[in-house]
Amino acid sequence: MFRSMRRYPQLLSREETEAVLKSGSNGVLAVAGDEGYPYAVPISYVYEEGKIWFHGAKTGHKLDAIRACDKVSFCVVDQDRVIQETYTTHFRSAIAFGRARVLTDDGEKRAALLKLAEKYSPDMTMDSHHQAIDREWKPVCVVEILVEHMTGKEAIELVRARKQGL
Repeated sequence: MFRSMRRYPQLLSREETEAVLKSGSNGVLAVAGDEGYPYAVPISYVYEEGKIWFHGAKTGHKLDAIRACDKVSFCVVDQDRVIQETYTTHFRSAIAFGRARVLTDDGEKRAALLKLAEKYSPDMTMDSHHQAIDREWKPVCVVEILVEHMTGKEAIELVRARKQGL
């Protein structure tokens, strides 16, 4: 169902791919947008155990698109260092494909928001997290992506350096 990566030697392991997803502070969500045009939007997110969560307003383009077609992709770039001399970049990235759903269960929604709060404000207290969630509860929408397939890739130069122990 999903394509194999063409440049197989550059494929990251599942563990490495998950590490890219876990460490990123933002990624790009792609959905089937209006009139058949793809719609890609940067979002803050949290990844854990095969699921991605993000929050936003209760209305808008991305939610309309998800309601029309739940199939999405999500991309995170972990590293992208330009190497001028060789006209290339040393990159590492991950792409996840899955199905998105708007959380309607209050318990699921609160748990996802807490994961987001802990990721983006790790030095704040649990009480502070709960207060922030309560304050934003009414206008916030939370979406969960159940990841069905993921791949990670890195520049061939990084693969070679790793093999040489650099």
